[in-house]
Amino acid sequence: MSVKNIGIVGAVGRGRSFKNACEAADGLKIHAVCDTDAANLEAARTTLGASEKFTDFDELLDKADVQAVIIATPMQFHASMAIAALQRDIHVLSEVTAAISIEECRELVRVADRSRGIYMMAENSTYTKPNTVVRRLVEEGLFGEIYYAEGEYIHELKDLNERTPWRRTWQTGTNGITYGTHSLGPILQWFRDDRVVSVACAGSGHHYRDPRSDRYKNEDSCIMLGRFRGGGLVKIRVDMLSDRPHAMANYQLQGTRGCYESARAPIDQNRVWLRDLHGEPNEWHNLEDLYTEHLPAYWQNASPDARTAGHGGGDFFEILDFAEAINGTKPTPIGIHEAMDMTLPGLISQESIAAQGAWLPVPDSRDW
Repeated sequence: MSVKNIGIVGAVGRGRSFKNACEAADGLKIHAVCDTDAANLEAARTTLGASEKFTDFDELLDKADVQAVIIATPMQFHASMAIAALQRDIHVLSEVTAAISIEECRELVRVADRSRGIYMMAENSTYTKPNTVVRRLVEEGLFGEIYYAEGEYIHELKDLNERTPWRRTWQTGTNGITYGTHSLGPILQWFRDDRVVSVACAGSGHHYRDPRSDRYKNEDSCIMLGRFRGGGLVKIRVDMLSDRPHAMANYQLQGTRGCYESARAPIDQNRVWLRDLHGEPNEWHNLEDLYTEHLPAYWQNASPDARTAGHGGGDFFEILDFAEAINGTKPTPIGIHEAMDMTLPGLISQESIAAQGAWLPVPDSRDW
C-alpha cells in the first residue's frame, strides 16, 4: 500500500482532532499543515508531526508534496478549497456541510466528476455506535419496510457564535436548515439507495438577540419535512439558539416491524422495539442489548483511541475510511453524490422557508 502525504487545513483548530486517526490509518502521513492563525501554526505543526507549514492554502497545494488534504475550516470555505484541491487531482476529505449554496454544489460536482482525486465528506454522525447498529438492523430487515424518520441537532451555540464569528453568518445568520447533515446523514444511510426529492421548511420565530442586540436571522427552531423518492417521510429539526440543556443529535426511525428512539438526555437510553426479536409492541428495549450481535466489526475491534475519539468515534473512523478509499481498497462511503444528498435538502429548505414553507424540489446531482 502506498503512503499518501496528507495536508491539514484548519490545523490550529478543528484539524488537530485528526492526529490519532491519521497515525493509526494505513497509508497516511501528516506532511503539511495550513492555517491563517500564523501565531499558533508552529505549535500545531509540532503537535501534528508535520514537516511543512503554510498560511495560504493554494501555496500548500502547489508547493507541498501532498496527495490528499483534510479540510477542517469554517463551512464557507469547504467547497472552494475542495475544488482547488480536486483541480490538482488531490484527494479531499471535507468537513460538513459540503457547500453553502446551490451554485457551489454544482461547481464542486463538476470538478469532482473530472478529477482523479477522490472526494469524501466527513459526516461523523454516520459512525456513532448507535447509528451504525441501527443501520445494521435495517440491513438485516429487522425494521421491515422503513417509512418515517426524525433527526434533530439541538445545540445552543450563542456564545460560540461570538468566539467563531463565521457561525454568526453561515449558521445562525441564514434562515432554514443551515447545518442539517448531522441529522440527515445517518438517516440517508438507513434509507439505503434513496434520497430526499422535495422539502418544506418552517420556523418558530425569533426570540433571542446577540450581544449587539441584533436579531438572529435563523429562526430559533427550524423544521424541514422531506419526502423520499421511495415515498418515505423525514423530519429534520435544527435549533442552535434556544436556551435549553444540551441535546445535540437525536434520531427516530419507524418501520413496519420495528421502531427506534435515541436517548434525548444523559439519564435516558437508546431504545428499540423489533417484532422479530421482542414480540408484540408492549415495551421498549435497550439498544445496547443488541451490540454484541449486531455491532459492526470495526466497532467491536476498536482501539481505545477510536472509542474515545470525538463525535462518538466518528472523528476516528471517517479517517480510516478515507485512507482505504484513496488507496483503492474500499469504495468511498460518502462520495460526492452522497455528500450532495446530505447537503442539498438543507440548502433548498432555505428557499422554502423564504417562500412561507412551500414544498420545493431537491435537485439530484447525478443529473448535473
